[in-house]
Amino acid sequence: MVTLLVILFIGCAILAIIIGGLPDFFETIRSKEVLFAFRLSLITSTISSILVMLFALPAAYTLTRIRIPGSRLCELLIELTLSLPYLLLGLSLLIIFSSPAGKWLKSMGFQVVFAPAGIVMAHVLVNLSYAIRMIKTAFADSDERLEYIARTLGASRFRSFTTILLPMCKKNLISTFILTWSRAMGEFGGTLMLVGITRMKTETLPGSIYLSISTGNPKAAMSTAMLMLFLSAAAMLLSHLTENSGQNRIRKAM
Repeated sequence: MVTLLVILFIGCAILAIIIGGLPDFFETIRSKEVLFAFRLSLITSTISSILVMLFALPAAYTLTRIRIPGSRLCELLIELTLSLPYLLLGLSLLIIFSSPAGKWLKSMGFQVVFAPAGIVMAHVLVNLSYAIRMIKTAFADSDERLEYIARTLGASRFRSFTTILLPMCKKNLISTFILTWSRAMGEFGGTLMLVGITRMKTETLPGSIYLSISTGNPKAAMSTAMLMLFLSAAAMLLSHLTENSGQNRIRKAM
């Protein structure tokens, strides 16, 4: 009974978006503002997801394969970041990049506050801990003995990482990237705090929904929400297909 109520509750929420967004969907997604927001979201989410993976891979490897002092503290900090409100994370970035060091970076041509680069920074901070946690789980579940054998045969730690561990966890890593990208597409709190929402400048898809509601245009907001719903569903489907493909290969190998 409880399960049925949960499914009905979630289903009604999704159905409300579809019903509210469908009538003006095609007209809204062709508007210059929504197309701009879509392009900006696509670019910033892709760049930030690549950066997140570049940072998360060595961090997760270090925490699962190398004994370092304070590793438990590092894991606690990662868990803490996962539990913090995104607005707070955005505020922390605002404080950092409004400091003398941040102003110096701005004078050197790297502007973050109220600039598209800040969207990428917000996405990275919001998603980095999530990606580290996902990759840590994948590395921890992999067979470490294969890496040990490779190192006894003369392979360096880096070589065993790139030729053994990464291929073993390839499906999980692809799934992590897809889910990180999807989370970045929907991120709003950190971006709002760091760069604000300026039309046709720092306007992402969530920002476009916010502006539409603020200006009394709920139809455009619902249509944009429906677009985000489709993007999220596509990302989730691709992630599941990737995971299932990896599991099927494991079963065939066994």
